[in-house]
Amino acid sequence: MKKAFNQGLILVVLFFSTWFVLKQVDWVTLFKVKKVTNKTEEKLGELFWHIYQNSEKENTDLYINTSIDSIINKICINNRIDRRKIKLHILEMDEVNAFALPNGHLLIYSGLIKASYNQEELSGVICHEIAHIENKHVMQKLVKEVGLSVLISMATGNEGSSMIKGAARLLSSTAFDRRLEKEADIIAVDYLINAKINPEPFAEFLYKLSLTDPNNLEYFSWVRTHPDAKKRAEYIIEYSLDKLSNPELVISKRTWQNILAKFNN
Repeated sequence: MKKAFNQGLILVVLFFSTWFVLKQVDWVTLFKVKKVTNKTEEKLGELFWHIYQNSEKENTDLYINTSIDSIINKICINNRIDRRKIKLHILEMDEVNAFALPNGHLLIYSGLIKASYNQEELSGVICHEIAHIENKHVMQKLVKEVGLSVLISMATGNEGSSMIKGAARLLSSTAFDRRLEKEADIIAVDYLINAKINPEPFAEFLYKLSLTDPNNLEYFSWVRTHPDAKKRAEYIIEYSLDKLSNPELVISKRTWQNILAKFNN
């Protein structure tokens, strides 16, 4: 009798434990995102990038693009990320910003590069945005903010340009929710450590941004779209503590200085 009672109690505990865990998952968003096919995401990426391509000036300097590309290559190779999925675009914009579009488009403003004290700070931001790409955060955000049916309608050419422009600008001007931001931060640190890039400057970069004058938030777009910078810097430092003993440079210090000099000329 006692044995049967104990077995029943165990079953009840397992049932409620499983129910509690499943309840934490946002199944609606998860299934909606999975329903968005790769073809739909690819088409949205093309549409959104086309908007920025036609409205902003893209930097085509071979030296700059090759150097930044080498940072992305090292991150991808050491984290088993398909490099072909990441499509780098450097835009001549003074705003301190970087963001991802659907289908792996990574947009980096020249203002962010100039605001980075060293290559490790920029590498941290790049890793953060790649984490958003790899973990489908971009599509999760779009499904939540715009709606699945509207996204599919955009991809099939049934929405006007104003709707498409609005959705594209959403990704550059509004924040992900805190859960996704923290997830991207932690994954970014793992990416940096696996690539033997010091993660501490990434935390320092976030801390610097937390000290930014609120009146300048429009200029420092990455602050506005990535809130709680000081708190994030603290848990990045805590998470990365003693995880990397011999960091390496991806590009030489001279190459980094040459990049900055090109932007400042």
